[in-house]
Amino acid sequence: MKILLTAFDPFGGERVNPAREAAAALPEGVGGAEIVKLWIPTAFGQGADRVIRAMDDLRPDAVISLGQAGGRKAVTPERIAINWMDAHIPDNAGRQPREQFIEAGGPDGCFSTLPVEAMAAAIREIGLPGEVSLSAGAFVCNEVMYRVLRHAAKTMPDTRCGFIHVPFLPEQVREKPDKPCLSLRDMVRALTAALEVTAAQPSAEASK
Repeated sequence: MKILLTAFDPFGGERVNPAREAAAALPEGVGGAEIVKLWIPTAFGQGADRVIRAMDDLRPDAVISLGQAGGRKAVTPERIAINWMDAHIPDNAGRQPREQFIEAGGPDGCFSTLPVEAMAAAIREIGLPGEVSLSAGAFVCNEVMYRVLRHAAKTMPDTRCGFIHVPFLPEQVREKPDKPCLSLRDMVRALTAALEVTAAQPSAEASK
């Protein structure tokens, strides 16, 4: 089994992106699956384009994109990507689309095809905070999730796809003590648990 794991570069004035740091620290194999890592820009259009090209080249069994959700306390598999862009800060290319569709005429939302409930449960079972989040928001993370799911549905329907958000790292909250964080070690443990569930679950069990 092959899992394409993607993560963004830092954005919004942060010096690091915890998703990328955690992805880099993960092993090249988890639960019997090969983990292929891909770094993508936090930029509308560009990030999703890069993931889609990698999907076409690799034909992975699953695609899991990782992103930062500063302010969240848990590692959160996302349930839905919405057909909407509404950026409250510019992306790393200076773009800031407001109240725009990702795909004109496309479905209002696309459900993750990953076993999100089982992933969150596996994270909690090892004593770490794991919750299913309803929506991936309206920034670049959501656009990547939406476009990846649409591409998979059209060209590789057996490939499971979805998104996981992670909290800040401790170093990111030194000047914002009101924000929760999670250590890199625990982030890696949580993502490993989620990847193991993905590797073990047949596609028929996706999104359950």
